[in-house]
Amino acid sequence: MPDPGAEAEREDQGRLGDLRMVPIAIAAWAASVAGTAGQPVVVAVAAAVGLLLVISGAARRLLLPVAAGLVIIAITAAGALHDHRLRSGPVAELAAAEAVVALEVRTVADPRRGDAGPGGDYLSVRVDTVTVAGRGDHWRVAAPVLLIASGPALATLERLPVGTALRVDARLRAPDAGDDLAAIARVRGGVTVTAGPDAGLALVERVRAGLRAAVEDRTAEQRALVPALVLGDTSGITPELEEDFVRTGLTHLTAVSGANLTLLLAFLLLLARWCGVRGWWLRGVGLLGVIIFVALCRTEPSVLRAAAMGLVALAALGGGSRLKGLRNLGVAVVVLILIDPYLGRSAGFALSVLASGGIIAWASRWAAVLHRWLPKIIAESITVPLAAHLATLPVVTALSGTVSVVGIVANALAGPFVGPATVFGFAAAGLSLLHPWAAVVAGFGAAWSAQPILWVAHWGAAFPGAAWPWPGHPAALALLAGAGLAAAWLMPHVLARRWLALPVALIMAVGFLRPPVQPGWPPAAAALVACDVGQGDGLVVPVGGDQAVVVDAGPDPRLIDGCLDQLGIRGVPLLILSHFHADHVDGLAGVFDGRPVGELWVGPLPAPAAQAVAVQRLAADHGVRVRTPRVGERVAVGGTAWQVIGPVAVPPPFPGDDEGESSAENDASLALIATLAPSPGRDRGLRILFTGDLEPNGQRAILTSGVDLTVDVVKVPHHGSSRQDRDFLAATRARVAVASAGRDNDYGHPAPRTVALLESLGMTVLATSERGSIAITAAGELGAVVSR
Repeated sequence: MPDPGAEAEREDQGRLGDLRMVPIAIAAWAASVAGTAGQPVVVAVAAAVGLLLVISGAARRLLLPVAAGLVIIAITAAGALHDHRLRSGPVAELAAAEAVVALEVRTVADPRRGDAGPGGDYLSVRVDTVTVAGRGDHWRVAAPVLLIASGPALATLERLPVGTALRVDARLRAPDAGDDLAAIARVRGGVTVTAGPDAGLALVERVRAGLRAAVEDRTAEQRALVPALVLGDTSGITPELEEDFVRTGLTHLTAVSGANLTLLLAFLLLLARWCGVRGWWLRGVGLLGVIIFVALCRTEPSVLRAAAMGLVALAALGGGSRLKGLRNLGVAVVVLILIDPYLGRSAGFALSVLASGGIIAWASRWAAVLHRWLPKIIAESITVPLAAHLATLPVVTALSGTVSVVGIVANALAGPFVGPATVFGFAAAGLSLLHPWAAVVAGFGAAWSAQPILWVAHWGAAFPGAAWPWPGHPAALALLAGAGLAAAWLMPHVLARRWLALPVALIMAVGFLRPPVQPGWPPAAAALVACDVGQGDGLVVPVGGDQAVVVDAGPDPRLIDGCLDQLGIRGVPLLILSHFHADHVDGLAGVFDGRPVGELWVGPLPAPAAQAVAVQRLAADHGVRVRTPRVGERVAVGGTAWQVIGPVAVPPPFPGDDEGESSAENDASLALIATLAPSPGRDRGLRILFTGDLEPNGQRAILTSGVDLTVDVVKVPHHGSSRQDRDFLAATRARVAVASAGRDNDYGHPAPRTVALLESLGMTVLATSERGSIAITAAGELGAVVSR
């Protein structure tokens, strides 16, 4: 039987010239990163490379290197100019001085929750400045600023429509290098609304509100997912639902992306063809879909980027050479980056380009193959999201730290429902302007078209091996990209043969049912495991069977939950949170996930207040008692004895600090010593000192209290920061020091000075930032160390 994709392959023969835009687009992308780096040396090197390509190409009369060189020079220059504009001027100068200013701004994007954990009570919203007043001067200047608000200002900002004019007092600070911002502004006090959006933006907001109203009577998850599918409005998505979408590789459906627009337009055109629409009228249907999409999702850069990518992918999907489609994609990339060089640094841009590239290169051929035994509309509904998933796999993994093993099947099963849910959703949004009852009918269709997607997400995420941890370094991501390309090459052969698809599905099912096992991990008889939870603490002391005491939960529920799963921990008789900073408590939901918790100990200072309240609320939801142990209290859990040794005194919060980020919270950390039962080969049980984020004042207070600090292992205070008391660390006489810190963290933890101090005291220093998760066993006189 002839291959249904053979005709397209023959059309591609002799048209390899269409691929010339691909290396030019890659060159443009690299130049945008270099030009916006904010480093003159990087800019100069990029420009020199471009000039060298132009000269060498001209000498050899080769057009491709000349074109690539000119693109590199142009985009590097454009990026450098954009960066200079952001880094100079009054807003940037005030941010460098961390000045307190009065701002008049206008919002240009929806407010977003900054975090999904217990410490999530703050919002960020992108604004353009209108006027800036500070340091005795006043400027009328337009500059992009990220506004961050908590406390009373949060309630005001949360539901403001885009285009609202505000007046705020804020403290400015400089953004990170490479960010397309002039400053970051932390709101101080309240927010005053001075004007609403203009008539056009007000109409868009009315339509968006109409969609939310149309699904108001549906289930909570349907109410959350429909606006996310249609408009990219993820405000209703709960952390639990988001986690399920991440684990099943469906998270791209909830973002405004080129792939999402392509799904919408593909469904609209298939429906139009089925109704007999042909020729230019089909193009009119597609254009109308794009106009509606851009209007409802707003003319933000991300939406316009998605529209461009979606149109390119749709043009290729609708027929013609795949190579021509890739050429058009390359042109779109170069034009978009030339307009906004900072797109080269955007993960959303990378996802859009790769998703569109995957759809162009693979979806049509896969659909033609699958059409042998499935209707075309179903075949295309399956293959479009499937191609987007494989193409974006390395970027999604770099962002999430996991590979969704169930993602291929989940996307194939959810794909046919994405188009109907999106189309019904757009219909509900439009009909809300005419009559609410008509919108409710369409909203009912959108909600129940979205329900199978929810079932797929929950079903897929329930498998133990739904998502496998994967390192984010370049070599590992390159290996994953190679595996994705191999899977894409094999896909048409598998889809064409039902007898082959079945064993492949069975092999994948084995992967779903059991997570990967790393040889030697977890080690037997582990006395302490420092989980790799990024920049935070997540420490586990097994106490027998499948039970463990957990000290701090890290910043991410997914990471601590995954570590506990790997260790086989099914119950936590005692959970200890040293203090309420986000890097110790925001992962709390991950500890509670499927595990009973006996009792929760917390530090004595309830600050930051938002996190303290959220911890109490989450514990109450799970029926867990919360208390603060007294200094000197001793308890036994399993065969392990626990002694509370600090804080000796609870310092008051720093005056004027309303965010709970002063040293007071660190010095109020619970400090404990755990003594394990003696193991074979040891005269006494291993002793471990837990120090939270104690700083020198808190360390000295414990030292002068006279408590015996002699231990075998010390958890280095405050992730190994440079603020340490030598006498306190020396008094521990520890042989091993464990620093829990994130790879390439912005704080430089563990500090070289602290590492040198610990080594001078005879300790072996182990850092999760270098080794991943670290386990210390109690076997033998000295114990042993195993790391991932």
